[in-house]
Amino acid sequence: MERILTTEQMRSADRFTIDKLGVLEQTLVERAGEAVANEILKRFKGGRVLVCVGKGNNGADGRVVADILSKKHGFSVMVLSVSNGIFKMFEREFDIIVDCIFGTGLNKEVEGKYKQAIELINSSKAYIVSCDIPSGINGDNGKVMGAAVKANLTIAIQELKLGHFLGEGIDYCGEVVAKDIGISVWGDDFVKRLNDNTPSRYFVERNRNVHKGCFGKSVIIGGSKDFSGSVVLSMNAITALKTGAGYSTIVVPECLFIGLIGLNPECILNYAPEIDGKFDFNQDFFAKYLDADCICIGMGCGVSENLYQLINYFLKKYNGTLIIDADGLNSLSQFGVEILKNKTCRVVVTPHVGEFGRLSGCSKKEILENSINLAKSFANEYKVFIVLKNAVSVITDGQEVYLNTSGCVGLAKAGSGDVLCGVLCGVLSNTEDILEGCASACYVFGKAGEKAQQNQKSFTVTACDVVNALPKVIYEL
Repeated sequence: MERILTTEQMRSADRFTIDKLGVLEQTLVERAGEAVANEILKRFKGGRVLVCVGKGNNGADGRVVADILSKKHGFSVMVLSVSNGIFKMFEREFDIIVDCIFGTGLNKEVEGKYKQAIELINSSKAYIVSCDIPSGINGDNGKVMGAAVKANLTIAIQELKLGHFLGEGIDYCGEVVAKDIGISVWGDDFVKRLNDNTPSRYFVERNRNVHKGCFGKSVIIGGSKDFSGSVVLSMNAITALKTGAGYSTIVVPECLFIGLIGLNPECILNYAPEIDGKFDFNQDFFAKYLDADCICIGMGCGVSENLYQLINYFLKKYNGTLIIDADGLNSLSQFGVEILKNKTCRVVVTPHVGEFGRLSGCSKKEILENSINLAKSFANEYKVFIVLKNAVSVITDGQEVYLNTSGCVGLAKAGSGDVLCGVLCGVLSNTEDILEGCASACYVFGKAGEKAQQNQKSFTVTACDVVNALPKVIYEL
């Protein structure tokens, strides 16, 4: 598990290290420059280097990089002070450009000579290395502040920052490597991201002396006459590919039942009363699923008041973990999200940005620029767990926050969210730690996307490819 800091948290750690621990600021500058130089030396044995420096410590870091590469390792190095606005150096060809113009604290639009320098850096053919964060990227939300360096490699000084992963930052940072330079960071009030170690705990080898009842009962309620594929993808992810549950039941409207018979023989398939191809709310019928460990509802259902009533029924009568997805969320938005406040079960909501906008009343721009705080606020107000899906997903219970940075552009396809819900349902059927379980499920899902994309172009990846990659990812964990 790794921590990810805000710019203010990083500033506080800097001040504490300098003011309270007595580490000289110049010492930290030298260590930062050495960290950047060492990462370059891992990748290059020589070459022509342009170091672009701004004012302040980021620029000072760059001058250290220049000295180490030129004086100790024989690189041909030139230093450009961007504030001078003289850019004739860009008429030459460089193998490496080191970006030390701005740091993580940038909070205004990039203009004038700084914007011109960034555009020249990006138009070069050089390998671009950014110190701490690409210049022009907001350190807290990843927003491009008018213009930003598009790096091949970013050396995060001491800690990862939110801007490395949120918004456009994930596309501008390239490979991100965090380097410890001795800044003291304390406490645990940080956003976190997982590595393989935590999700692997959900997929350990099981004892021989067990039976299927030991591993949880999961139920997926989804589909309609217009959207039959969603529930099939969730079904495949949860049952045939063994993401955790011992028993799995899929409930669909009666009109889908015949077409799904035998499609996944490991799964119990039931049909529910319907009206015009959508679920009809029938309390007596759905009462049989109240003993499930995890219920997932909403994918492909279509928005309806009957679905809303069914969700409200589970909120008030169910004691397990209820995942509300897709049209379940859209039905809440249309008929009233306030019912989330009156519940007997643990609730996980899984909106993408558009669905979250409808739930929260926030604009897309507001969500993209302040996704963590808005997700925390919603989770706190309604006492739910939220998986806010995006290129990098925010997972929170209102207190702790995880970012899921696994995944790839191939997941930006219809059906991906249905597969994720299947994985979530399987994992959450077997754990009481809902927040960590959600983060682990998102991580595994993202890794499956990466695996599916390995041997094909991103635009050919489908949700079924991701389903098929899940067993390999789980095995490797």
